[in-house]
Amino acid sequence: MKLLGIIDEACCVPLMREPLSQDSAERMAAALRVLGNPGRLRLLSLIAAHEGAEACVCDLTGPLDLSQSTVSHHLKVLMDAGLLEREQRGRMAYLRVLPEPLELLREALAASVTAKR
Repeated sequence: MKLLGIIDEACCVPLMREPLSQDSAERMAAALRVLGNPGRLRLLSLIAAHEGAEACVCDLTGPLDLSQSTVSHHLKVLMDAGLLEREQRGRMAYLRVLPEPLELLREALAASVTAKR
């Protein structure tokens, strides 16, 4: 099941600016589901905290205690959502977290918190 095409401006309108349309609510919920999995959150954290803020795919299964197929699935979901960038170097694949989609989500949620204060 594909959770979301990509995290972009269309999915992440500030929640308190105006009432969300059905489509906006569904897109925001899908974006949050991408991040709502502990394995995916840990993968993002591992990659971002790795030296040079990038990690070889081969270095990600051990620290998570997840099967290689589960890690691959989570990485695909994160890439499909536009949160990761993949670069092939010879036989090795390296991943890097893209900050822009996470910033869009942060801004959408922060605007909600600020508006309530």
